Amino acid sequence: MKKYLLWATLCCVCFLGSCGGDDPAAPPAAPPVDEPAEPGPVNPDEVVYDETGCLYTSYNQLVMCGYQGWFSCAGDPAGMGWVHYPHDGNLKPGFINSDFWPDMSEYEKKYAAPNFRYADGSPAYLFSSADYSTVDLHFKWMKEYGIDGVFVQRFVSQTTGGNAKNRVNMVLEHCLKAAKKYDRAVAIMYDGSAGSEQDYERITSDWNELVEKYKLYDPAENPTFLRHNGKPVFSLWGYGFTHRSFDPAIFDRICENVRGAKQKKCSILLGVPYHWRTLDGDCVQDDRFHESLRQWVDLIMPWSVGRYRNDNAADIITRTMTADLQWCKANGLDYVPAVMPGFSWHNMKGGDDANNRLDAYPREGGDFFWRQVVAAKQVFNKEKPKNQMLYVAMFDELDEGTCIFKCETTGRLPLNGDASFIGYDDDKGSDHYLWLAGKASEMLHGKGNFGTSQPLRQ
Repeated sequence: MKKYLLWATLCCVCFLGSCGGDDPAAPPAAPPVDEPAEPGPVNPDEVVYDETGCLYTSYNQLVMCGYQGWFSCAGDPAGMGWVHYPHDGNLKPGFINSDFWPDMSEYEKKYAAPNFRYADGSPAYLFSSADYSTVDLHFKWMKEYGIDGVFVQRFVSQTTGGNAKNRVNMVLEHCLKAAKKYDRAVAIMYDGSAGSEQDYERITSDWNELVEKYKLYDPAENPTFLRHNGKPVFSLWGYGFTHRSFDPAIFDRICENVRGAKQKKCSILLGVPYHWRTLDGDCVQDDRFHESLRQWVDLIMPWSVGRYRNDNAADIITRTMTADLQWCKANGLDYVPAVMPGFSWHNMKGGDDANNRLDAYPREGGDFFWRQVVAAKQVFNKEKPKNQMLYVAMFDELDEGTCIFKCETTGRLPLNGDASFIGYDDDKGSDHYLWLAGKASEMLHGKGNFGTSQPLRQ
């Protein structure tokens, strides 16, 4: 997801040394009390929902992941052939987008990947997100490892109809069903611009259709659909980035339609540029952007992928997130930091520059991920101990190598012609990042006693 942001934003990041230290990530003995912004006038027309039966009435203390759900195979129920796996439409060794290979040992439905084999000659397989059994397994893992839930990604360009919309609706239906089965939180995150009449029509018509078609606001039908501040959550990623169209008037209209001008129907989470507060780097230099946040938005999630590496992550997160949280507290918004396990898109992008080389942002056995989690937790403890939440990028993002679901380890990788794959560490196993994300969830839930070094598995 967000494949083209890295090169444009890395130059804006100041690389500093890591702060290190062994301070525990648990809250301090006497945490400061939050000082929320002054509440606005009470709206007598405000929509009040009955949340009886709702399992997730707040994002607070949750670890949520992004869920792409965009992988299709020839012969699957979507009927679109190979989608997102092939490079230049040609799926064969040396022509695949992913730098990682999923661990297929537990999948009920498997599709033979043409000409991909392991060193022992056995065939390699891939999964399709269009199969319910695939999504069911992924949500089963979330429950087993303690990950709270996911935002199902929904690209605005795929909402106009035809096979593309049928496929994303199919995946959404699978996710809603599995979320209910496994008691996992679920929400929808649109990926698109807010700068044209077309953007307005596509987003609002699709969202309102989904609300009605799938009864998203009905606690009996969707008891795990995420809510926040007393309302179901609507999420949009991409507003305010320099490379995307930007029109505050269009954004205002989108918000007024899905949220309501007088009767607030939902809470809004906005995925924003990493430099959203300072209005530079990857963010538009327009004060109206801040005006939009103050007027409409309940939660913001700055996009951090590619903004730091392991050696400077703690310093950058501490410095940036501290100032971000202070701004949010002063303006009545909640804040969701995004963390990632690593990044690699060499097989998709090619080249050997800093961003495109294989294993461009090394995972370092989970140390990179855990360092981000701890840094975010420590800033929350200091600045806003009562409201802490995380977004993990991503659950199943093979394209950019930010996936945390089960992938093959180094000693068990298919052959890829003249190209290579990256494996998880053999001594940690294919489930290590699911387990580590579950530990992050325990930390936010106030369970356990965690330090700055990643926990050890028994």
